[in-house]
Parts: sequence; C-alpha cells; structure tokens
Amino acid sequence: MSSLPPRNRCRCLRADAQRNRRRILDSAAQLLADEGVAGLTMDELARRAQVGKGTLYRNFTDKAGIASALLDGRVRDMHARMLQGPPPLGPGAPGSERLAAFAEAYIRHVSSNLDLVLLTEDSSPRGRFDRVGYPFWRRHVEILIAEVRSEDHAEVARLHAEAVMSVLSAAQLEQWIRIEGHDLDELIARVQKIVVSIAVG
Repeated sequence: MSSLPPRNRCRCLRADAQRNRRRILDSAAQLLADEGVAGLTMDELARRAQVGKGTLYRNFTDKAGIASALLDGRVRDMHARMLQGPPPLGPGAPGSERLAAFAEAYIRHVSSNLDLVLLTEDSSPRGRFDRVGYPFWRRHVEILIAEVRSEDHAEVARLHAEAVMSVLSAAQLEQWIRIEGHDLDELIARVQKIVVSIAVG
C-alpha cells in the first residue's frame, strides 16, 4: 500500500499519465517518420513507446485519435499566427490579401501533414466537417470574405467560405500534389487566384 497521502498519490498518477501520453506521441511521431502512416499500428506503437496496450488505448482509441493529437500543436500554432501574427496572414491587411495568405499557409500546413490530415478525415463519414479545427478555419475565411463582399448577406459569405474550403480540402490537395504531381509553389499561386476569385466573384 502506498505511503503517499491521497492528494500526492493523485498527483503522481496524473504525472505518470502525462508522461505516458507524451511518450506515446513522441513514439508515434518517430514511427511516422520511419515507416509512414501505413506503419503506424497500435501494436508497434505500444512496443516503441514501451507501454502496455491498456495504457495506449486509455489515451487513444485508434490511429485517427493519435493523428489528431499530433496535429493539435501544429494547428494551434497556425491559429496563433492567423489571429496575432504579422500581416498579411495576421490582422492588418485587406481581406483579399489575408485570404490569399491564408490559402498559402493552409496549403503548406496540410501538404506537410497530409497523411495525418487524411487519416483524421477518413475516420469520419463527414470527413473534414468533423475535424475539431474545421469550424475555426471556415469561420476565419467567412469573416474575410464578408469584408471583401461587404454588401452581401452573411449567408452568402458562408456559402463562399464553404466553397473555398472545398478547394483547400485534403483530398483535393492530395490529388493535385501526389497524383497529378503539381509543384507546390506553382500550385499555391494558382489556388490563391481561385480562392480570391471565389471571394470577389
């Protein structure tokens, strides 16, 4: 029986749980780097993280949950740059310029994390609509479009924002980048024009 007081015992358990979660995520990131998403199996992850299967499944029920957790810090970083960073991605530039900057930042974010994003979207019947960050992305685009199209009803801005997000979907970017082999920088320049035309058209 533990000699620690109950409060200290709880703190130790929480610290152990946090260490286990961090070990699992660090191991998952390394496993992805070594083997790709196909090599990310729960068995191999438990082995690499040196945790029991029960500990693994208490933290993450499936690969999609692991992918979502790995994306979380990267998504929060981009959110911060959008809300507080320098223009044109951050505040202070005209809506159309911020929209083009968002398109570039979003494409680079998705393309550099494509397997993880696809894994999270493929795990749900509603795809990107069930991603935790999706409402934030769409709302940000909606606000910028409303600024560009100031005379329109808010519902128009929302519809145009959904159109922009469909152009920027992970499946569409996979098609352009991996299957059709478009150069990323050239693709970004073309998609920026498409996104701005959706906003102003």
